[in-house]
Amino acid sequence: MATITEVEKLAFALPEVQRAVLAAHLLESLPTVLHDEDEGIAEALRRDAELDARPETGISLEQLDQQIARRHA
Repeated sequence: MATITEVEKLAFALPEVQRAVLAAHLLESLPTVLHDEDEGIAEALRRDAELDARPETGISLEQLDQQIARRHA
């Protein structure tokens, strides 16, 4: 049986995309521990589905940065 240190060393040697996929798989394997009193998670999932359905409604990170800069100007 590999130790967590050995697994971690192998994981960090993976390319970034493969590490991201591994991280997502590991997170999905954990039980849900979040308590969503204000239904923020449900809202985030709804918005994610909406963006998948209508990607043209999204904005780029650069556009978001510009909007934030304008608000603080």
